[in-house]
Amino acid sequence: MKCLILAAGYATRLYPLTENFPKPLLKVGEKTILDWLLDDIGSCGLVDAYIVVTNHKFAVHFREWAKGSGLPITVVDDGTSTNETRLGAVRDVMFAIDALKLDDDLLMIAGDNVLDFSLTRFIRYALEKGTSCTMRYRETDVKRLRKSGVSETDGNERLISLEEKPAEPKSEWCTPPFYFYKAADAARIKDAIADGCGTDAPGSLAAWMCRHTVMHSMEMPGSRYDIGDTASYENVQKTYKGITR
Repeated sequence: MKCLILAAGYATRLYPLTENFPKPLLKVGEKTILDWLLDDIGSCGLVDAYIVVTNHKFAVHFREWAKGSGLPITVVDDGTSTNETRLGAVRDVMFAIDALKLDDDLLMIAGDNVLDFSLTRFIRYALEKGTSCTMRYRETDVKRLRKSGVSETDGNERLISLEEKPAEPKSEWCTPPFYFYKAADAARIKDAIADGCGTDAPGSLAAWMCRHTVMHSMEMPGSRYDIGDTASYENVQKTYKGITR
């Protein structure tokens, strides 16, 4: 299994902190955001390599970080240099798969969130289900739902639908940017894009995929801390205590 980390965004809402430095390498406590995630993922022993797909502007920072990580990390530069020319998350995934000729199961994560529970639970859930999977958590604030990926599931946790930033949310289930794709499903990304799949938000791929194959969705056993702007970053620095569940 490979872990593909989405880190090609420009984090403009965090300027000036991220004007010349990537958000995933900002410190939360004693670690970078990415180190919190990868130290946890590595604890299960099921991921044999990590791929960071980033932009040309920040590639050098990730390469320097990777050298000192002690992990098998490959940094893929998507060649873009501005927010206006970014490829979008789904095209970045396809770019990394093509560049490295990946044909493995993929744990796909955004590199700018921290969790207070171990992501290894999600990995084991996906392996037990034997399908591609997402996670979900309940959100009652309609305004937040309209800015998120909103999913529907059946009584067996099968993912029925997923919609990014819906004007009229169909449920209270938010889908964070953590996904598991079976190798056969990951190989269908070109088909998804050709079929009109959205390419900016990573959830658009899961939205397309759940209409074409069986997927499941695990209810999150804890909380996710999304670092989107200066206020949320300051709040995470004050309140995040690491993995406690």
